[in-house]
Amino acid sequence: MDQTDLFIRFITSIAIGFLIGLQREYAHGAEGREIVAGERTFALLSLSGFLGAMLSIEFNSALIFLAVLLVAGAFVLVGHIVVATRSDHIGITTEVAVLVAILIGALCYLGHLTLAVAIGISTTVLLSLKLETDRLVRALTREDMVAALQLAVISAIILPVLPNQSFWPEPFDVLNPFKIWLLVVFISGISFLGYVLIKFVGPKQGIGLTGLLGGMVSSTAVTLSFSERSQHDTKLAKSFALGISVAWTVMFSRVLIEVGILNPALLKVVWLPLSAAGLIGLAYGVYLFFSQRSDESGEMEFSNPFDLGAAVKFGLLYGAVLLVSRTAQVNFGDTGVFLSSIVSGLADVDAITLSMSELSLSGGLELDTAARAIVLATMSNTLVKGGIVLAAGAPALRRALLPGFLLILATGIGMAFIL
Repeated sequence: MDQTDLFIRFITSIAIGFLIGLQREYAHGAEGREIVAGERTFALLSLSGFLGAMLSIEFNSALIFLAVLLVAGAFVLVGHIVVATRSDHIGITTEVAVLVAILIGALCYLGHLTLAVAIGISTTVLLSLKLETDRLVRALTREDMVAALQLAVISAIILPVLPNQSFWPEPFDVLNPFKIWLLVVFISGISFLGYVLIKFVGPKQGIGLTGLLGGMVSSTAVTLSFSERSQHDTKLAKSFALGISVAWTVMFSRVLIEVGILNPALLKVVWLPLSAAGLIGLAYGVYLFFSQRSDESGEMEFSNPFDLGAAVKFGLLYGAVLLVSRTAQVNFGDTGVFLSSIVSGLADVDAITLSMSELSLSGGLELDTAARAIVLATMSNTLVKGGIVLAAGAPALRRALLPGFLLILATGIGMAFIL
């Protein structure tokens, strides 16, 4: 390599080490406290990894780099022993970060600068999230851990052994066990991510933020919870309407993400009506936000959205919706697809979204038809949630949310028929 390239790699290794050390110094280097390594030491450790890799290649001996690791490890061990004897709290986070910094220095010399920078930033972020991750661990329950393990089981153990083909004639040819279970994993993962985010930020958050995160888990649950609370806190009607409006908007975004991942060609058709409906909900939420702000907490309980039984039920639901949609399309054409979408959307919008994406991807359904069916399903689902507000919400909540609800429905249905 030329000298300029070598110099860039050298500077990058020092900069990343300094960044990690700066975080360690900021987190643990307060007056009266001692740490094994600070910003200067980490920069030098990263540089030692850089030089170790360079000399190992120059002299064609990996033992040189190994010696660098052993010497640095010895220094860190001595420092850890000294700090541990003077402190009641003993941990090895900084020591592990030292090892990472040395290896990052080696990556820099080898030319993997993008990877080295990504690892350095990721390491710094992880080190900075101690309080948040500790709070997350304290917030998790045994049921949450069991759910996470079950999600891992269905993803890494069950999914790979399922046959990736269909064994039945039309219309049962749409029932592919592998694809059905893959989408079960996909939807379960999205819901579980939203649940973990709620645990991460804490249960007591503003109503708008609760609507945002809750919409990733279940916009229906947000709607029901805030509607019931509005009966007791009538002065917060607009705040509850804001949370519900945000949750509905997240639902439209979630559908677009699902379609975009599964069938990008369909996304090009369906994005406009769903985005229009979502933007109406977002604009109305902005109006509610500025018309009445509140510091009221949005605390509400979400049960873990994943368990093995729920995954199996969703798989059966998705398979049934897929089969019904295909049967309706074969026997009644597009009209049958639209009717099945509306009925399916009353219960769950994810299943019909995945079904339409799969059918249009396999060529069994035109993109325009699939897009219109998804829009009608989302409007059907929105209608159900609007009915929850009308039935369970306080009069003040109904008055606050009704204009936005009607605008979303009118926009979505109108856009569905001009596709």
